[in-house]
Amino acid sequence: MSKSTDPGVVTEGDLRAPSSSLKSSRHEYTSDSQTTELVQEQPKRSWRSYVWDTLDKSPQERRFLFKLDAVILTLASLGYFIKYLDQVNITNAFVSGMKEDLKLFGNELNYMQTCWTVGYVIGEIPSNILLTRIRPSIWIPACEVVWAILTILLAKCKTTTQVYVLRFFIGLAESVFYPGMQYIIGSWYRKDELAKRSCVFHASGAIGTMFSGYLMAAVHKKLAGVGGFKGWQWLFIIDTVISLPIAISGFFLMPDVPEITKAWYFSADEITLAKERMRLEGRAPRAPYTKAKFKKIFSSWHIYLLTALYIFFNNGNGASGQPAFQLWLKSKGHPITEVNTYPTITAAITVITTLIYAWTSDTVFRGARWPPIVFSGLVNIVIYSSLAAWNIPDGWKWACFFLAGFGGGISGLTFAWAHEICGDDNEERALVTGTMNEMAYVFQAWLPLLIWQQVEAPVYHKGYMTSIFIAVAMILTAVLVRFLHHRERARKLLAEEPNA
Repeated sequence: MSKSTDPGVVTEGDLRAPSSSLKSSRHEYTSDSQTTELVQEQPKRSWRSYVWDTLDKSPQERRFLFKLDAVILTLASLGYFIKYLDQVNITNAFVSGMKEDLKLFGNELNYMQTCWTVGYVIGEIPSNILLTRIRPSIWIPACEVVWAILTILLAKCKTTTQVYVLRFFIGLAESVFYPGMQYIIGSWYRKDELAKRSCVFHASGAIGTMFSGYLMAAVHKKLAGVGGFKGWQWLFIIDTVISLPIAISGFFLMPDVPEITKAWYFSADEITLAKERMRLEGRAPRAPYTKAKFKKIFSSWHIYLLTALYIFFNNGNGASGQPAFQLWLKSKGHPITEVNTYPTITAAITVITTLIYAWTSDTVFRGARWPPIVFSGLVNIVIYSSLAAWNIPDGWKWACFFLAGFGGGISGLTFAWAHEICGDDNEERALVTGTMNEMAYVFQAWLPLLIWQQVEAPVYHKGYMTSIFIAVAMILTAVLVRFLHHRERARKLLAEEPNA
């Protein structure tokens, strides 16, 4: 641990560095001297760690992390890819013939999205609580299989009521995945590794959005009318064909969490290594839910401010989350192929900025999560101020819709921050991350009905104006979380080591 020359001062380095004495005394992970030698208490940093953090670790730890990355990042990214593919395909189908075939000329698209959101909201917190009691390798893949099967049924819908019901249950099944995988990622990775993995995971959702656009364009051109199905119906069929094998693979590959893992690809020594890494990081293992634990969780600022931060992020990117760009293009007379493909540029920008945010947070900003969050909020203020004015040159309007991708890349950082802040209590970490995602979608269930009404497309003045205020609130919340977290860490360090 870094020491200040003034015995009464706790430095920035003290706040960021894990305190082994403070952490090892609280948690029950066991370690031995041989394993401890393989894992650095404070990971060494050289120029190589700016490229990829495993390059400065011991050969044994590098080998372990290679296996872990290969499995977790593959399952997480492919799973989130198919989740987003199934989630956003309703918009692509809507602008590609579904609207006309099912006579959806009111706010039906809003209601379809709301039904999905209501199901998603209902499932999240119970699911994350279940993940601390049962094996994720059973629960998460089972729900993936369910939503894949339900998606293909959308191709046979003849009425809006059928679509509403299916969208509700698809949302319910999908509610398991994102907070659940964030919980698993937070159970295996250390602070210098966490943001990159969380953001790579999150970027796969934007890739799913991109792929859905390209897929719809290809399906509309090649498969429309084949087998008696319209192009938008083929989109749902192909989604399921892609999703099912990915879902089933999770039963055999998902590693659970370190203290209960039975993953066939890890040796006993590697499992011990995984537990030691979490002990050094202060990440608590599973423990029972008790009345005292619930009281501690709900009397802390963690669950309230981290949830507020994620609500502002999740509901402040309407230009990319709503079909604003697509409907503007359609109003300008662009063909369906362009309506589906041009918005993928925004998704590509989200992927790029997500990775930039992750790497700079872990390296340049030395683990600080707030600078990229504040930056993305400032970009959102500029974008949505311009779109709210609306009567701007078309060239700048195109730029605003593309640059909206800058605001979508900080989800992984907010979850990485939550894992670090709540790291000394496994059940708090699961409940807080589940609540963050759930409450964000609670707002998403009703807010678009007020500010992103389909009948106001493509101007959406209320939506753009609201997004400006949401961006300001997100920036202020991030600054407050940083202040409270540093104060909390300082108090813990001083309580454990009065002479630090």
